[in-house]
Amino acid sequence: MFRNFYKNKKVLVTGGTGMIGIPLVQKLINMKARVTVVSLDDKKRCPKGAKFIKSDLRKFNNCLKVTKNKDIVFHLAGIKGSPKMAITRPASFLYPTISFSFNMLEASRVNKVKNYLFTSSVGVYSPSKIFYEDDVWKTFPSKNDWYAGWAKRLCELQVEAYKKEYGFKNLSIIRPANVYGPYDNFDTKNAMVIPSLIRKSLAKSKELEVLGDGTPVRDFVYSEDVADAMLIMIKKRLNCPLNIGSGTGYTIKELVKTIVSHVPNKKKIVWKKVNSQGDKIRILSMKKSNSLGIKPKTDLSTGIKDTIRWYIKNSNLNKGRYNVFNKDK
Repeated sequence: MFRNFYKNKKVLVTGGTGMIGIPLVQKLINMKARVTVVSLDDKKRCPKGAKFIKSDLRKFNNCLKVTKNKDIVFHLAGIKGSPKMAITRPASFLYPTISFSFNMLEASRVNKVKNYLFTSSVGVYSPSKIFYEDDVWKTFPSKNDWYAGWAKRLCELQVEAYKKEYGFKNLSIIRPANVYGPYDNFDTKNAMVIPSLIRKSLAKSKELEVLGDGTPVRDFVYSEDVADAMLIMIKKRLNCPLNIGSGTGYTIKELVKTIVSHVPNKKKIVWKKVNSQGDKIRILSMKKSNSLGIKPKTDLSTGIKDTIRWYIKNSNLNKGRYNVFNKDK
């Protein structure tokens, strides 16, 4: 369905060395697109066949250079970190997110990019049993995602402003749930829940310590499914904000049980009390996305199994991968 559309298109992927970016770039290369990846990561993480540019997108002139003569821009670059980091170091999320996102869209407008996709987040939503796309601006972000949530909302607002003032119509916004998969950050000091638990579950200790009581409910989506959704959104020119998740909630207890079932070292699970576990429930409505032909296909057990296999084989790739935006380049 995509091959003829993307063939020979000049495509830029920011954050193309990340968990979603790598499978997205690989798919584009397979469809004969002419792909450029921009990142501050190691060039070794860039898929073979793509041009790699190391550049700081907080600087507008750099954004002008990388978007020149591009047909499509997938803007995936973001600040990855644990919920604790989002609360204790909010400026490390807020400033880079807003600066390089605002720069990228403005540079794409100046250079007359035809199609543009902005990667938002589940963090834009206020606490609710189910997250519906049209409810975002009726509420405020959760206090557990206050700064990062507002940063993503401001970037979404920029997209809507550019549609209204400049007639830049082919602008897409994707709101992924809790994404996991190969190429994630498995550093236990700064990792999200799934990579952190996978790494700890494969350690030599006989116990697996898990923070909280296991009752929070989350919606998890496999990284490759998010990449597929992005390709569909650009191809179909789906310009309304869309949720991308499983549409199903899993408790942290269910998640831990799934991970443990796929590792060779059986462990005693120890629940450690914490002051806060974040929002009680976070599930994305997939009604609108499904109606537009977007249906993630990887179930949680299969995705976890594949992620564990990848990590066992490639764990050295993740050593020392920290937030590069914490240091000025």
